[in-house]
Amino acid sequence: MGASVSTDILVVGGGGREHTLAWRLARSPSAGRVFVAPGNGGVDADPRLERLDVRDVDIDGILHAAVDLQVGLVVVGPEAPLAEGLADRLAGVGIPCFGPTSAGARLEASKHFAKGFMDRHGIPTARWAAFSALEPALAWLDAVDFPVVVKASGLAAGKGVLIPDGPEETRAALRRVLVDRDFGDAGDEVVLEERLTGPEVSVLAFTDGQRYAMMPPAQDHKRALEGDLGPNTGGMGAYAPAPVATPALLRQIEAEVIAPTLRGLAAEGAPYRGVLYAGVMLTPDGPRVLEFNCRFGDPETQALVPLLDGDLAEIMLACATGALDPARVTWREGSAATVVLASQGYPGPYRKGFPITGVNQADALDGVEVFQAGTRFEGGQLVTSGGRVLAVTGRGATLREALQRAYAGARCIDFEGRTFRRDIGWRALTQEP
Repeated sequence: MGASVSTDILVVGGGGREHTLAWRLARSPSAGRVFVAPGNGGVDADPRLERLDVRDVDIDGILHAAVDLQVGLVVVGPEAPLAEGLADRLAGVGIPCFGPTSAGARLEASKHFAKGFMDRHGIPTARWAAFSALEPALAWLDAVDFPVVVKASGLAAGKGVLIPDGPEETRAALRRVLVDRDFGDAGDEVVLEERLTGPEVSVLAFTDGQRYAMMPPAQDHKRALEGDLGPNTGGMGAYAPAPVATPALLRQIEAEVIAPTLRGLAAEGAPYRGVLYAGVMLTPDGPRVLEFNCRFGDPETQALVPLLDGDLAEIMLACATGALDPARVTWREGSAATVVLASQGYPGPYRKGFPITGVNQADALDGVEVFQAGTRFEGGQLVTSGGRVLAVTGRGATLREALQRAYAGARCIDFEGRTFRRDIGWRALTQEP
């Protein structure tokens, strides 16, 4: 592992995760030019980045751009292009891809496949069943004696999980997925899963298919409102490392989840390169996998990447070419915390096009970085263009200091309808001295 010449890189995606990855890649010694497709206002504002007007789901367009620009690495942010086979297509033209093939991406693209995979390889998870019709699902519900979670099996942009209270809500949730088709094709199948209890932790690892390097454990906040209330979102904040995942617990998750997952994928003919993300619940009976993702989390990326103490371009190229040296992946001391600024109404309907002020002031604060998501430039003015607009990350010696810096940055930034949670990290702060 090691790059003696600079590598031109194409980052695929337009959210805060992709802005964060591109920001760090552009500051990596082994990186050359860094392109982002389709990017956002944060990419336009960074002279070290070049934005391409190609949608991330336009597989042919991404492929042509990668070939025309002669990039040496493509880094895929979102899950949909991976599920559609972007890595496979890039392999066909000899361009390394940080991200799994469509076979590996099934871990996220099909919850039914993922649950069966975990059963086949002895990876701890909740009791479950999958159905494509309502009546058998209702019959199974009547036969079990535990509360369940209702999940659309396919890709639903992180919003396909319903957590009902009681039998009637559970039946209604089933109908939403299978009959009302609230999640479209993602709801062709539904996975019913025993509802577990305990804190959740996001466990991610860089991998080249054989070797892997663990990242610090992270926790995110999915609910829209303080106190973990309100509807699920793509994520309203995150922090790392999460103190609830002790070193001993992390070693257990590595041994029981990460290592057997990579071995199992290779054994099934789908060797996995990129980042493997396990969403794990720490139950009274031990860690249990809730879900796999085949890419970085958002907003966990915005908290994890600033803690990386190494050359991200070198690490990603090594993963993509089967040459990862885990010893080269090192992390800084301290903590990072991320606060997401969202549009009023998110995750429901919201208005766009409001001017954004204060980004440069926030960025200038010590230990603060601003990563943009739902933004674009309109007549030279940065304006809102999405539900999750920006993420402000603070880094500090302790989580408390990191959060203080993140919130100081968040208060600098304003736009009409700006909302953010004021209790990010509350679970972990109760564990800090």
